[in-house]
Amino acid sequence: MDLSNKKVAVVGLQRSGLAAIKLLAAKGARVVVTDCLDTPRLRENLAKLDEKNIVDAEIGRHTEGFVRGCDLVIVSPGVPLDSLPIASAKKEGIPVISEIELAFRFCPAPVIAITGTNGKTTVSTLVERIFRAAGRKCVLCGNIGNAFSNEVLGLTGRDVVVLEVSSFQLETIDKFKPKVAAVLNLSPDHLDRYADLDEYVAAKCRIFSNQDKEDWALLKADSEGLKMAEKTKARVLYFSRNDTEGLKELNDNQVAALAIASLFGIDENLAKDVCRNFKGIEHRLEVVAEIKGVEFINDSKATNVDSTLWALRVLQKPVILIAGGKDKGSDFAVVREKIKDKVRAMVLLGEAKEKIESLFRGSLRIETALTLQEAVKCAFGLARSGDCILLSPMCASFDMFSDYAERGRIFKQAVRNLS
Repeated sequence: MDLSNKKVAVVGLQRSGLAAIKLLAAKGARVVVTDCLDTPRLRENLAKLDEKNIVDAEIGRHTEGFVRGCDLVIVSPGVPLDSLPIASAKKEGIPVISEIELAFRFCPAPVIAITGTNGKTTVSTLVERIFRAAGRKCVLCGNIGNAFSNEVLGLTGRDVVVLEVSSFQLETIDKFKPKVAAVLNLSPDHLDRYADLDEYVAAKCRIFSNQDKEDWALLKADSEGLKMAEKTKARVLYFSRNDTEGLKELNDNQVAALAIASLFGIDENLAKDVCRNFKGIEHRLEVVAEIKGVEFINDSKATNVDSTLWALRVLQKPVILIAGGKDKGSDFAVVREKIKDKVRAMVLLGEAKEKIESLFRGSLRIETALTLQEAVKCAFGLARSGDCILLSPMCASFDMFSDYAERGRIFKQAVRNLS
């Protein structure tokens, strides 16, 4: 892909947009950037860029004709495909690709791409740690927070890329062809962006688009996995912890990581040891503190209903649940029975608080808060010794925070302030 002296527009100036700009500049492109938001963080991001790499920039708006004359448009995850610059590019016949597609065009290393509604960050992290324990050079990037474009120029054919990918990133791939494509599970999510579950599943299944018989598709051994197997030309490997002796003590995420490692000849016992010693990831059922007999757990990464449902199944203590945020078209009634069994009270915040409150009003005590700090104080006031205060929002974070990680960090700071 020759980008020398080509004019390329980057839509979105968050992490992946910044990384794309740097990669494009390194390849000799003339870059223009546009973002409809205008925040202190975006201005900070713009200030970090070398001015000689940027031909033009607009923030706080998208204007008609901004991408006109460009040779290529790079779209950041989360940018709607009907936004003005993308619609303009399509009208002008300008190719539109995702940041992971851009990075893939320059990647000499095999790619392990991991997606799914839940568990993809955990499995990606486990796979990276298994490879490192086996002495294999490997980079972890993608939707996990480290953009693929940040890493690609330092790679060789002997390295391995572990790439967490979202449905948003897969919408605008073209030649993206992972050596291993893993789809861990699928349940309703992002229904504010997709018309229905079928459209969401179709976006996820784009991960198989360019695979052939030299590649692998890793799928769960269930009815959904069997259906997805029909959508790939790759060899299919199914994972299940129930069928194999020695795997029953592991969970689905760990078994998926072991299956991926096996495709690269990594010793199973070494991989199992990594899984057994794994303490989890930040913002996923992360124990923060215990104050006056009340345990605080940060599950900010629970951005959909299924994630919160899983958290409530795992926890044994009575729960004060802090939930709410940007609604993704979720059916919150799915957790009704588990909330009835496990949750003593709820503290709600964000755009979705009225919708959630209307579903559960009358079945348990519900309070609302304007800020996460206020929600933590309110929950602590409702808690008794032996309870657990769980931040598990069931929603995206973008109504109040830059991402789930910022939401989790603010929760932890609010807990520290209590003590």
